[in-house]
Amino acid sequence: MSEITFTLALRRYQTLIDIARDLATVTDLESLLLKIVRVAEDLVKAEGASLLLYDEVHCELYFKKISIGGQEKSSNFIVPEESVAGYVATHREPVYISDAENDSRFPSPFIKNIGYPVKSLIAIPLITRDKCIGVLEVFNKKDEGFNKEDEGVLLALGAQASIAIENARLFKQSDLISELVHEIRTPLTSITTIAYLLERSELTEEQRVGLAKTISEETMRLNDMATSFLDLARLESGSMVFNPEAISVPQILQECVNVIEPKAAERGIKFHIEIPHDILPTLEADRDKIKQVLLNLLSNAVKYNRDNGTIEIRAWNADHFICISIRDSGAGIPESELGHIFEKFYRSKGTEKSTQGTGLGLSICKKIVESHGGSIEAQSTLNVGSTFVIKLPQEFMGS
Repeated sequence: MSEITFTLALRRYQTLIDIARDLATVTDLESLLLKIVRVAEDLVKAEGASLLLYDEVHCELYFKKISIGGQEKSSNFIVPEESVAGYVATHREPVYISDAENDSRFPSPFIKNIGYPVKSLIAIPLITRDKCIGVLEVFNKKDEGFNKEDEGVLLALGAQASIAIENARLFKQSDLISELVHEIRTPLTSITTIAYLLERSELTEEQRVGLAKTISEETMRLNDMATSFLDLARLESGSMVFNPEAISVPQILQECVNVIEPKAAERGIKFHIEIPHDILPTLEADRDKIKQVLLNLLSNAVKYNRDNGTIEIRAWNADHFICISIRDSGAGIPESELGHIFEKFYRSKGTEKSTQGTGLGLSICKKIVESHGGSIEAQSTLNVGSTFVIKLPQEFMGS
């Protein structure tokens, strides 16, 4: 090895030491993953890099972050087991491909999904605690081809990245768990108290039935909270996988109204749907997740509405986005609380006792919409009502 080559290699590994310190300070998973792919690009002078994570629940490997020239690209695509990344994750060994177009070992969903011509690549496993949590790939070296030194540097980066990813996940999980434990104390206290009261012989049959009903309600509340907590945990840990498909906007809105309408009819609440004829009819998004958002917003519009009120639903095009608004005629949200409604476990002070809920629904809605590359906001006027507006890109731009 020449003196110049040795100096360059030494500088590269010194950079890795600095990167290790830097990665260890990042606790936000999304920021960490983006930093890792950008660092990988820079370290081996590649045109782009991608990071895939393994979903242990569904046993699927999916793109989580893609960077081309430092710019983040759409991701969250599931890859098959026979792909390059699938092979690397299964066999826990790196793969180097010098000519991607003519390499017969693997099919090329990677090239199709990433929307960028891949000529050569290196893929390495991300392993921690004896399990593979994902795959890091770099593609198209800017000058000459990739070499063994590039592979060694990426393996060193991968070892640091794996630890940092696990630490970020644990940090987020501990934060969520502490919040969940705090929130479940109230229903658990109610159930414990009622169980004690049911042992008393002087209770009438009517009182026993009433207490049993309360136990059922509190148990359902705990179940809803656990389900919502798991959704939120997967969204915040980056392990939620999205499956984009073409969705008919008028159809999915009507489906959601059909689900909510019977509950609204009990209180005389009417729906008004306004969708212009010239709206782009289809939206590329995860159908189940978007339906979850719409159902949550419509359910809230009924829950916090007045008797014989109205719910207005509108949809329209805005540049390359589709906007959907849901407006109710309820009591509205105080201005002092409007900025907090998307926070985890937050519930309006005036509705905590009158309506049941986990305080996680709007937080989950926000995470789902933002994971699609969109936004959600709320406007409200006291004694007039509230309006929630979702803005989603027509083409899936999830990250």
